[in-house]
Amino acid sequence: METKEFAFKGWVMNGFLMLFVNFLILVLSIVTIVFSIILLNESDGNDGGWLLGGGILLLVVNIFMWCGHLMLEPNEARVATWFGKYDGTFSKTGFFWINPLYSTKKVSLRARNLDAEPIKVNDKTGNPVMIGLVLVWKLKDTYKALFEVDTQTMASAPNSVGTDMRSIMNALERFVRVQSDAALRQVAGQYAYDDEDNKSNELTLRGGGDEINDQLEEKLNERLALAGIEVVEARINYLAYAPEIAAVMLRRQQASAIITAREKIVEGAVSMVKMALDKLSNEDVVELDDDKKAAMVSNLLVVLCGDDSAQPVVNTGTLNH
Repeated sequence: METKEFAFKGWVMNGFLMLFVNFLILVLSIVTIVFSIILLNESDGNDGGWLLGGGILLLVVNIFMWCGHLMLEPNEARVATWFGKYDGTFSKTGFFWINPLYSTKKVSLRARNLDAEPIKVNDKTGNPVMIGLVLVWKLKDTYKALFEVDTQTMASAPNSVGTDMRSIMNALERFVRVQSDAALRQVAGQYAYDDEDNKSNELTLRGGGDEINDQLEEKLNERLALAGIEVVEARINYLAYAPEIAAVMLRRQQASAIITAREKIVEGAVSMVKMALDKLSNEDVVELDDDKKAAMVSNLLVVLCGDDSAQPVVNTGTLNH
């Protein structure tokens, strides 16, 4: 993924050092203001007035300097702009101080989950299917995320988007949700739900497995690269026929399974009958003419292919008196 993000170029100081400096300036400004008030009460006010003005100015500068402190946890970053111009992304972990004139927006670089609700799409053969995915994604390019995608209008509460990390990330999540829906429809429309006739070697949604998931991940990365988002993993986690055809397709699958099973049974039965006839003939157990062979084949096939257990009829022969 081509990135437009670069490291922050501004001046950065240790936050604890500047915390100490700010406390010193705060104390100095308060002492100056108090001392100037004492001078104003004891003299004509010429020296005290200038001193009071300097103390107030120092206090205002100190309040302004307090705004430069920032703290970042692991896998967080702040995007800095200098009066509208992107000046880099600050991602060092810890407590720091930068020029308060910089405008910063905090974003999260941590992995996030998206469990999309199943949607109805038409597969390659036109059958409506319900399909859903689970997606793991994270922010890779903060410049693209904030300046090439309109997170302001995508947010559920547009007025709250600014330095609020939660609003920014929620807006990006909505972008991911919409694009994942489009990518899922695109991939699902290229393949059939299942190989219904069991004769084709084409890839299907049901049997594609990792190959389908890899294609889905590739399509998602293509779509989300615009927003500087990287897909860590994408998997289809729900796949079924749509309710309106589910019952019909289930009966079709059952019929197909029954036919396949019958084919196996008949194939095995024919093999067993042939083996029996060959064994009787080779070992001279009994001689059978064509009529008796046909009757034997018929009886064996009935026994071997029937659903119910056969009820034999014992032939005791004819008694001669």
